[in-house]
Amino acid sequence: MAVDVILGLQWGDEGKGKIVDYLADKYDLVCRFQGGPNAGHTIKIAGKKYVLHTIPSGVFRPGIINIIGNGVVLDPITMVRELKSLDEAGIDYQSRLLVSKKAHLIVPTHRYLDAASEASKGEGKIGSTLKGIGPAYMDKTGRNGLRVGDILSADFDQKYRTIRQKHLGLARLYPEIEFDLSGEETRFFECVEVLRKLTFVNSEYYINDALTAGKKILAEGAQGSMLDIDFGTYPFVTSSNTISAGVCSGLGIAPNKIREVIGIAKAYCTRVGSGPFPTELEDSTGEKLRSVGSEFGATTGRPRRCGWLDVPQLLYTVMLNGVTQVIITKLDVLDTFEEINVATHYRYGGTESREIPFEITDIAIDPVWEKIEGWNQSLDGLHEYHHLPDKARAYISRLENLLSTRISMVSTGPEREKLLPR
Repeated sequence: MAVDVILGLQWGDEGKGKIVDYLADKYDLVCRFQGGPNAGHTIKIAGKKYVLHTIPSGVFRPGIINIIGNGVVLDPITMVRELKSLDEAGIDYQSRLLVSKKAHLIVPTHRYLDAASEASKGEGKIGSTLKGIGPAYMDKTGRNGLRVGDILSADFDQKYRTIRQKHLGLARLYPEIEFDLSGEETRFFECVEVLRKLTFVNSEYYINDALTAGKKILAEGAQGSMLDIDFGTYPFVTSSNTISAGVCSGLGIAPNKIREVIGIAKAYCTRVGSGPFPTELEDSTGEKLRSVGSEFGATTGRPRRCGWLDVPQLLYTVMLNGVTQVIITKLDVLDTFEEINVATHYRYGGTESREIPFEITDIAIDPVWEKIEGWNQSLDGLHEYHHLPDKARAYISRLENLLSTRISMVSTGPEREKLLPR
């Protein structure tokens, strides 16, 4: 069989967790392929909200194997907190949650370095979640990181002390910050003991064996395509490849194993932290989008910046990912808008273009707007796509035309049942 991929087409927070949860029962394995606890995948089931940062979103579906792939960076403290929430919810995960031995660990001094580095930047901050993601990936590429498989080593404590010494040396480059390193290290080693009870696997073999056996696999991405380390709005990006190419390196599968690439996009745009955002609305309309959409970060709690949908940005990520279908989420947030704007082009450097410029962080971009009439009607309680108001369906049809990509489903609320296939 092949691998289908779900990933975000904007700057993250598109609602990927809900979509993975909804589709998971069609698959045998759900595999997270990159990122770390900077992700916050929110799922609402039977009126209760769950937020996952590391564990794949298929964990709530019985009988499905969930794998944390080698491309993920894992913080034992955050991971154990998630496991406890699953225990409290009565979710049986012990036999269904597998962790790649090659996934890298986030240690307390990674978070210390992250906080110290960000604090030193002043107004030049990139908006880090301060979860230690960047320093962990730096150690990975620097070839001296700790991996999940190292937890099983008899000299793990010594390996930790070696990397700790390196980090404390680097920390001298930055001003002093408040950080209870001793307390965090105590928690870290307590949580490592909990992780030792999980099943660690050579995930590249496990996944490829599953493919050979005809199993269906869903690869789950974190963050969004515009935060990709290579193709995002650099330097205001994350530290991993968030696009579909990251599936191959993050799970150990060949490109020809990928079948469907399902891109998730909100019916408008949001972004957390610093960085360019061409369609941002710093006015009452932007505030209304934030308020109605409850746009606050699932991981950080920070208010999200909001704006209208950006077609040049979406065309870019559809191209990069080889998207075969798009799912539009949070359509209901637009219920009370008399008029909806969509940016169809950019205007910069005296020209009009749909191409994202290299200098996006440095030049002024004026969106070219297309106005679309709103539907002024609640979508709550509608369970079939054809029951949507004519103007809501017209909005989706216009987006599909602009993106030249099939929109296969829309979401009208956070619950499982509020996904409407077309």
